[in-house]
Amino acid sequence: MNNLVWTIAGSDSGGGAGIQADIKAMQSFGVHGCTAITALTAQNSLGVEAINAVSTDIIESQLLALESDMKAKVIKIGMLANVQQIQLISEHIAHYKAKWPVPPVIVYDPVAIASSGDVLTEEDTVSAIKECLMPLVDVITPNTHETQLLTGVYLIGPSAVKDAANKLLSWGAKAVVIKGGHWDYPSGYCIDYCVNNFTQKGEEYWLGNKKIQSPHSHGTGCSMASVIAACLAKDYPLKDAFILAKAYINQGLKQSVRYGEGIGPVAHTAFPVNLDDFPQVIEPGSWLGDELDFDVPLEFNMAADFAPCESKILGLYAVVSSIEWLTKCLEQGIKTVQLRVKNKTDIELDELIKQAVELGKKYSAHVFINDYWQLAIKHAAYGVHLGQEDLEIANLAAIKDAGLRLGLSTHGFYEMLRAHNYRPSYMAFGAIYPTTTKDMTGQIQGLDKLKKFVPLMQSYPTVAIGGIDLTRASEVADTGVGSVAVVRAISESDDYIAAISALQSVINQPNG
Repeated sequence: MNNLVWTIAGSDSGGGAGIQADIKAMQSFGVHGCTAITALTAQNSLGVEAINAVSTDIIESQLLALESDMKAKVIKIGMLANVQQIQLISEHIAHYKAKWPVPPVIVYDPVAIASSGDVLTEEDTVSAIKECLMPLVDVITPNTHETQLLTGVYLIGPSAVKDAANKLLSWGAKAVVIKGGHWDYPSGYCIDYCVNNFTQKGEEYWLGNKKIQSPHSHGTGCSMASVIAACLAKDYPLKDAFILAKAYINQGLKQSVRYGEGIGPVAHTAFPVNLDDFPQVIEPGSWLGDELDFDVPLEFNMAADFAPCESKILGLYAVVSSIEWLTKCLEQGIKTVQLRVKNKTDIELDELIKQAVELGKKYSAHVFINDYWQLAIKHAAYGVHLGQEDLEIANLAAIKDAGLRLGLSTHGFYEMLRAHNYRPSYMAFGAIYPTTTKDMTGQIQGLDKLKKFVPLMQSYPTVAIGGIDLTRASEVADTGVGSVAVVRAISESDDYIAAISALQSVINQPNG
């Protein structure tokens, strides 16, 4: 795996921002940072005393050396001190994009140089950024001040934030992250916004948390952009990079200390592992969503705090597609089963779910119905399992009022934190491995991520699903996850009774 990330940025002699912050943040996320230095600043905790721009010849020599031996998967760009640097970097990036076997992802953090007259306020600088660099940028990460300088849009509310982001997209960027540390709206809260046009959907993400009252915040912008770059280098989707970067900054602000007489740097710690450091995913119907005037769909029925499962350890969790397999699993003592059926008529579905609920009661087992929450309510099922896309259309209030348990699928950190808004009965993480049962392109989580999901969501029963068979079940169980869901490991085995017995033996072993 290519975990090489370049940072093309200025040096901070005080060690709090610039390439010094970039390297520390990248190291925290397990990638190797390489540098091409654009400026040597003379600064300390009290401020910037001088900015010494590096000549374009010297910058080019750094880039040529790196390109010949250490091609980057992601390139993060920070301070560019003048128009000549912008033009040079743009020429090199265009070459990389056209000629490298795997074109690098470009993350641009447009640093406003406040000490020598704001560089972004110079008309020729903004013009060079807009015309030369922006068409090559994949993700731009300005703060509110830099956003206003670049776009001319004053960020007086959420709609203005979206307008500014759309302006940046129109200049060529594929995604925009607007860092809200300087935007006190709502009062006392920090709100960050991301729009992602990597996909055709144009997905939007809003994150929010109470402002962390620390004066020592030097380098937060550089560090947040560098974490996003590091996560993208590790093939995390942008929404996960966004939420992890925010959690990392929150964690660092809480642990920041002063080293000089002025403003200290944000602390560089490690991969965020404390749920309290993660921001809230802001959705319509939530308190922050209302504060930001989000439109609430007419059919929207928000609910949270669903009925708990009897145990946090659900054990072997069989996912089956027929009453025949449901019966076989229950007969062998499996206590948690999900009925996942497709391509049936309404009459057939009604009968299947009725039978499934009756079988669950007969065997004192917990049978979850996938997707069909109306029928699960009608037949008083134990619970229902929904995907993330169902959250916007299912009547969650009706599910909760009926006393049904709710299980939610999650694919990554952002969806996990979104699911946490609803306080479901359990949370499923997947796909852990590639699977043939559904297309999970770009959503394979792997064991390393599972090891991070489980402690973050330790207040819930947790389920791992996706491509898990007998050979993999033990290593999955060793992560501490409370349940392992299997599909083909039972239904496609030569001897399903032996397979169930072996899986139960592996999964029920105490973690070593």
